[in-house]
Amino acid sequence: MPEFFLELFSEEIPARMQAAAAEQLQRIVERAFGSLRPRAGKIWFAPRRIAYRAEIDAALSSDGGTAAIRGPRVGALPAAIEGFLRKHRVTADALEREGEFFVLRPTIGNRPARAIIPEVLPSVVSKLPWPKSMRWGESGDFAWVRPLRRITCLLDGEVVPITIGPVTASDESEGHRFMAPGTFRVTSAAQWESELERRYVVADAAKRRAKIEAGLRAEAASRGLTLVEDAALLDEVAGLVEFPVPLIGRIEPRHMALPPEVRELSMRVNQRYFATRDSSGNPAPYFAFVANIEANDGGATIVAGNERVLRARLADAEHFWNLDRKHSLSDYLPKLKSVTFHARLGTQFDRAERIATLAREIAAALGYDSVADQAERAGRFCKADLVTGMVGEFPELQGIMGGYYADDPAVGAAIRTHYQPKGPSDEVSRGIIPCAVALADKLDTLREFFRIGEKPTGSGDPYALRRAALGVIRIILENRLTLKLNLLLENTELFDFILDRLRVKLRSEGRRFDILNAVFEAAPDDDLLRIMKRADDLGNFLATDNGANLVVAYRRAANILRIEDAKDGPHIGEIEPLSLIADEEIAFRNKLDDIIKSVKIFLSTDQFGAALGELTTLREPVDAFFEHVTVNADDPALRRNRLRLLARLRDVMHQIADFSKLEG
Repeated sequence: MPEFFLELFSEEIPARMQAAAAEQLQRIVERAFGSLRPRAGKIWFAPRRIAYRAEIDAALSSDGGTAAIRGPRVGALPAAIEGFLRKHRVTADALEREGEFFVLRPTIGNRPARAIIPEVLPSVVSKLPWPKSMRWGESGDFAWVRPLRRITCLLDGEVVPITIGPVTASDESEGHRFMAPGTFRVTSAAQWESELERRYVVADAAKRRAKIEAGLRAEAASRGLTLVEDAALLDEVAGLVEFPVPLIGRIEPRHMALPPEVRELSMRVNQRYFATRDSSGNPAPYFAFVANIEANDGGATIVAGNERVLRARLADAEHFWNLDRKHSLSDYLPKLKSVTFHARLGTQFDRAERIATLAREIAAALGYDSVADQAERAGRFCKADLVTGMVGEFPELQGIMGGYYADDPAVGAAIRTHYQPKGPSDEVSRGIIPCAVALADKLDTLREFFRIGEKPTGSGDPYALRRAALGVIRIILENRLTLKLNLLLENTELFDFILDRLRVKLRSEGRRFDILNAVFEAAPDDDLLRIMKRADDLGNFLATDNGANLVVAYRRAANILRIEDAKDGPHIGEIEPLSLIADEEIAFRNKLDDIIKSVKIFLSTDQFGAALGELTTLREPVDAFFEHVTVNADDPALRRNRLRLLARLRDVMHQIADFSKLEG
């Protein structure tokens, strides 16, 4: 099949934009080429180019046929009909009536692909959306992410003459800027990719990334080191180099005294360097990086230059480290009064005071009055590092630096992790004091924004309240904390919001949130740990044969009651012993009487699993009842009694969970 190939060659495209631009290029081209039926599409993206190839219709033509255009409604004003005819340059006899409207069916003749492509491609490609773009060229009318230098546009190896902005397509491309300058002729996508590799450009992003990772690991291993995992940095570096050459540099010994987070963040953010570890897993005095050129001296000059740059960067970090430690965290607290948290919620100082009070309450509520003072102190100081020099330079280190600057190790540990978890895969805080402060931070955010009516709406959540709620859930559940949330929230709507995030969490994990609904409906509770323990117990119960069959019996009973209650219900009240005549209904009533008593005891002592276990003993008498007893007997007394038996079954099960909330 004929191959279409397009390469857009420009000045360096920011790494973060390349993948999305290539994917968008494929979408818009394939949408524009709809009649050519493109298939087997593939994209490439690299620092100076994005490219796309596909196989198109063998006939090199559009579909032909007709395309209906709906016109005015039948009976419309003559002016409306005349305007429609004038717009499409046809006469009235070209219109057909279809239902209540006139339609026009202009014939679209078969046209060669070589004629279609120049018509549709320039307009869609020139409008390729970029997060940021620049205007350039003599007219200044054309906007692109960076100046566009070349366009390669081929159909079966022959140039398709398109013009985008000030650039006209050809069959030429370029290799590495320094190692293989000059142009080469392109005949196909495969030849283009092969020739680029010969000219020191790895066009395939996945292949380039894999080469970087393997090369860095090999270089590190040759020195007895391991590379610190950093997938995001690998992705970014793969978008910065065309021909990756991995190298290793040394870190000055004095800079190893800096906190590893400081050193490694400076390396990563400022220089795109990778951190390393020694054989014991400790930070090693080496950094790994990727050059974009293969040097004649084996990279010695490049390594020396990067070591010099890093030395200056870490000297700056060292300055802030030494300067910040001249003061205690308490010295920084007054400065928080000049830092606004939110115009309607006061300053960071106000916020810290609220977090301190709440952290003390949480520690006490968890039964740890002995550490309440430390929890309060950690809460008060948890935002103090926001006004330090180091966090001013590296905002990503907030919380972490406060942990280093604290004079109490327990307080420092709580400050260091109080932002956690920042995402669904992030670790949660561990330990009573860290948990108390992390929960206080998130609960304060939720309470205050709900108080002023700033709640998430639809997909909008500017203050990350959903993330805060999920953090509360994870801290409580993963640390198995027994905590009455409503006492801390002071807002029932807010607890509903947290419970809804729990449902979303369960759904994302592939778990049944309807089980959670069934448990909560039967016994509303603000102890998330107890709610989830009951939901897990109910899930295990439903996974058994007895549980599954009992749910079937429950639904049968509930359906009968729904129908009969509509006639003359509700059918509740005492069961008349003299109206029990069948052995199966007598056995059923006796078992229900026993279970009602035991379930009440088990639920009052929080033995939810044991209460469910009692339900399993109903399996045989319930099955026998439905098999041998006619509920809607002709005798009104018998019917009434039997319906009350079913109501009693439903009600005792509802004490444990509202089984009507279960799906399926």
